[in-house]
Amino acid sequence: MTTTQGNKVPYIVRWERGTINRAIYEIAFPHEPETPLPDPWRGTPGWNGRLVYSFGGGCNAGYHQGRAPNAVDDQFLSFGYAHATSSLNVFGNSCNDVISAETAARVKEHFIKRFGVPVHTIGWGGSGGSMQQHLIAQNYPGLLDGIITSLSYPDTVTVIPGIVDCSLLAHAFGVSKLPWTEEQQTAVSGFSSWGTCAEDSKGNSWTKLKFSPGMVRPQACDEIIPQSLIYDPMAKPGGARCDLYDNEIDIYGADSKTGFARRPLDNVGVQYGLVAYNRGIINAEQFLELNANVGGYDRDGNIVGTRMTGDAGALRIAYETGRVNEGGGALGSIPIMDIRTYLDTMPDIHDEYRSFVIRTRLMAANGSADNQVMLTYPRAARKPGAERGEVVKTFVPKMDEWLDNLARDSSQRSPIEKVSAARPPDLADACWSEDGDKVVEKSG
Repeated sequence: MTTTQGNKVPYIVRWERGTINRAIYEIAFPHEPETPLPDPWRGTPGWNGRLVYSFGGGCNAGYHQGRAPNAVDDQFLSFGYAHATSSLNVFGNSCNDVISAETAARVKEHFIKRFGVPVHTIGWGGSGGSMQQHLIAQNYPGLLDGIITSLSYPDTVTVIPGIVDCSLLAHAFGVSKLPWTEEQQTAVSGFSSWGTCAEDSKGNSWTKLKFSPGMVRPQACDEIIPQSLIYDPMAKPGGARCDLYDNEIDIYGADSKTGFARRPLDNVGVQYGLVAYNRGIINAEQFLELNANVGGYDRDGNIVGTRMTGDAGALRIAYETGRVNEGGGALGSIPIMDIRTYLDTMPDIHDEYRSFVIRTRLMAANGSADNQVMLTYPRAARKPGAERGEVVKTFVPKMDEWLDNLARDSSQRSPIEKVSAARPPDLADACWSEDGDKVVEKSG
């Protein structure tokens, strides 16, 4: 193999696994046995001096270490990158960005003490992994120098309400005395397909499988948790509660009356279906009945007739501590590559407009979003060489180039101006056709 530094070395990988911060971590990088390992004072020909740190997707409650991720990944190692990851950097194990940041900091500290300071640390990950990267980059400067997100979301706080709305809407349609077409249900949901929320013939839906109402259900625990230990309002009131907010009780604190976590979740005043009504897709009677019936979730994740009122303290904490991605902090001063498989025609919650939400927030906070590049490829390729994997292989070296350019800029320009100027000339908003043709977005 040949590293990005031009070194030709045997493709042999050193793999390390251990526990840090109660999480299972892994570190891998190219290294030839019986030769000196890199350390803080010297390198090694197989490692190019850069570190990729991966963040896993999903969004579930914890109470377990989580399954070990895999650091042995050819798309990083074959270029000479070191690759690190940890089970508490997988939101599918524990959807808590503060714990994720703490874990990443400790794993990176371990890496630095053993092998030296990386020239760059590049974040990588999709969906829940994108949430972690955006929030860590915003709130903890220096942990990640550049981030590569896929199937991107800005954060959990502002994304979850629209997802758990699926079950509320399905309930409202189910008890409605009025006829509803699939087109009308889709328009009200905000997704491109009502199939994202709707149940199939087996009673499952894309969201119901895990997320709606799973995110707000205290019984939605990992299978490793014995049923006898899980919360039940009658049989086990002191049992483990596995909803998202109880998993974040270290952030929002506990309600003094119930002992359960305070929630920022709120839908008071939301006018469901307003856009559909204004466009003439639904009528006034449907609009009024829908909003009368939609209700909310009680503390046990049951659908009730009253709307949800977010805890004022939890809402304050969410904004004051950076749990909401506002595009500020350090997020506006680092390169962002936002890559996405186009799924808007599918029953899927990973819709493209989320990337534009992030861009809008960056612009509001920094006056520019020139540090973000959006790259979109098709769900399926029509010919060999046009597959997603063939395109994605180029992204980490391209981020590396962007960061190298940025490191050489000693001017007095603002951070956002420096990042913009450092961006490689061939890196711009683009998409790929199913035949592998690249279409670059016109500037201006």
